Amino acid sequence: MSVTDKITARLPKIVAERGDRPPVVAAVRLHGVITPTPAPVARNTISLQALESALTRAFDHDRLVAVALLINSPGGAPTQSALVAERVRELAERKKVPVLAFCEDLAASGGYWLACAGDEIYAHGTSMVGSIGVVSSGFGLNGLLERWGVERRVHTAGQNKVRLDPFQPEKPEDVEWLRGLHTQLHEQFVAWVRQRRGEKLAGTDEELFSGEVWTGARAVELGLVDGLGTVRSVVADRFPDAVISVAEPRRPLLARLGMAGATTRSGDLLLTNLAALEHRAHWSRFGL
Repeated sequence: MSVTDKITARLPKIVAERGDRPPVVAAVRLHGVITPTPAPVARNTISLQALESALTRAFDHDRLVAVALLINSPGGAPTQSALVAERVRELAERKKVPVLAFCEDLAASGGYWLACAGDEIYAHGTSMVGSIGVVSSGFGLNGLLERWGVERRVHTAGQNKVRLDPFQPEKPEDVEWLRGLHTQLHEQFVAWVRQRRGEKLAGTDEELFSGEVWTGARAVELGLVDGLGTVRSVVADRFPDAVISVAEPRRPLLARLGMAGATTRSGDLLLTNLAALEHRAHWSRFGL
């Protein structure tokens, strides 16, 4: 028997084996602060660039019946939140599969923005959910420069090029400009939540969009989530024959070698430490 005949003879068996394989719910972890520039010391961060390969793998599964988003995030950059959420919706509509979002410890601010990419949202009763608002933070370092006798020189063309420079005293007009920007971003956040949750929302605007955070149990009452449950319990109920497959993103070579962010320059070390404090601050606002 030729090689071709042997392969042809095996085809019915191969097809049968594939037909017996269970359907798949592909899970993608959205863990960490949302930022386009991950800090070297941060173990997990969220951005479209970091997640693109995982999202593509999840939605390309040949036995796919649903995609699960496993969210644990205090929020972060609004643009990255929107880009990731829009990419999820684009892939879901292309593949015609439902997306289930699961709020783990925390789905706050941009983390809740990501959760709204799901067709259904679930949380644990003890999860922290919401914080539909906008915040920005930084460090004022002008006093530090004065203490060490350092003079910083900045030359610009355009009077607003150095707004909120951390090495200069804060100006009231700069703060007012920032508040206006926050208002615009907040309006876009609210519009996204309304688009995705619609008539499910049960609270007043003053309550829902104040930046408050609630437990998962309270979030159900407010219509911010659809129910309480974990990915395993919900999948077992909705897709009893399915298996859960976690789609991991491809890691850069230096990260795989444990060398990402390595540096010996004092300036880089200072920036790294400040970035670490900033990442820590995102979580500490929620007691985590």
